[in-house]
Amino acid sequence: MTPVKLACLDLAGTTIGDIDMVERAFAEAIATQGIVPGTSAYARAMVHVHRSRGCPKIEVFRGIFPGNEAQAQAANLTFERSYEGAIERAGLMPLPGAVEAVAKLRDAGLKIALITGFSRATLGRVLSSLAWVDMLDLALCPEDAGRGRPYPDMVLTAVLRSGIDDVRQVAVAGDSESDMLCGRRAGASVVAGVLTGVHSKERLLGGGATHIIDSIADFPGLVLGSEVGASPVATSAS
Repeated sequence: MTPVKLACLDLAGTTIGDIDMVERAFAEAIATQGIVPGTSAYARAMVHVHRSRGCPKIEVFRGIFPGNEAQAQAANLTFERSYEGAIERAGLMPLPGAVEAVAKLRDAGLKIALITGFSRATLGRVLSSLAWVDMLDLALCPEDAGRGRPYPDMVLTAVLRSGIDDVRQVAVAGDSESDMLCGRRAGASVVAGVLTGVHSKERLLGGGATHIIDSIADFPGLVLGSEVGASPVATSAS
């Protein structure tokens, strides 16, 4: 068995419950570019947003506005302003059991990395609103690694910065298909799909989840009690 030494945790939908805030920020961003609710263009854009959750936000907008970098950048800027404004007004709440899960992992000697598709500026605002930020070892965004999810770069960057010897010593938790693809491509032994976010169990398994858990609260029991050297088999925590 290879013991897990690094936990890479997603933010929105996995450790913090801001799914609605993110959706509203996307809607406001594309509205400034002429795609408004009630139109077929808006419906198509929001389907793309849902499918692309977990990916870098600028890449999501590039998919909505192909070939128009200026429009994608303008929408991304609006998204960041909208989301950061929502944080200022309402703050961010950890999902039930998230803080306790991080504490259990740290007590067991694991290093903790948050990974996200937010920009560095937005991630900084998120971190400043989290009372438990001192419990983290790393917080990485696509700008820190070169490419965002579904590429493995952020998990591999966390491995390098944490001094981990073997990618099999990594466990990943996330709520999107891109989280699962990122973890599997990075070689993590545990890639747990969390059902508190945007994608269904089937979508998470399709992305390569080795396990499905109801919430991040179940992650420490999975990681600390699992035989991570075994062949990956999708199982349910329920």
